[in-house]
Amino acid sequence: MDKGLFITAEGPEGAGKTTIINMLASGLADEGYKVMQTREPGGIEIAEQIRAVILDTKNTAMDPRTEALLYAAARRQHLAEKVQPALDEGYIVLCDRFIDSSLAYQGYARGLGIDEVYSINHFAIEGMMPELTLYFDIDPASGLQRIGRNQGREVNRLDLESLEFHTKVREGYEILLAKFPDRISRIDASLPVEEVYQLASARLKSLFADK
Repeated sequence: MDKGLFITAEGPEGAGKTTIINMLASGLADEGYKVMQTREPGGIEIAEQIRAVILDTKNTAMDPRTEALLYAAARRQHLAEKVQPALDEGYIVLCDRFIDSSLAYQGYARGLGIDEVYSINHFAIEGMMPELTLYFDIDPASGLQRIGRNQGREVNRLDLESLEFHTKVREGYEILLAKFPDRISRIDASLPVEEVYQLASARLKSLFADK
């Protein structure tokens, strides 16, 4: 595989996507693929600093538009500094969250409008979209229960939102699934971890077969 591939993972809080991304990265590396694993917001120093501001539990007064703009700013720097160079070098880039998170969280759940938030991000990413997005779907209440049981996970500002907010996030993702059916692939994240991994790996391999 000479050309790099940009793969993103999405889902509500507690869907377990980070765990599966870790497993996918390890499995692909063992098979000899060039893999780079990263996350949003973050992945590089500047974007990690922005992440700290966005997710700080003390920043409850943050305006939704400010939040959306900060995510877009972190995304731009991450893309320019880390993702695009890795793709140019032929890496498979596995990114934990990307533009769909902004569309679901700020665009739909915060009520800013999916199209409006997309326009902000279109400027930031210059049309750069994933070739495949793995959407790990789980009932919001179950996802939040998982977070409560995971003592090692960071608790961020979004975790403090109501169940109603997280339900709207999932509704936002459903809209995106209907809007981008060729790019976004739903995976049942309520299944045991190994089964979720196998489903994600199979979907990834089917993309490789098309290249």
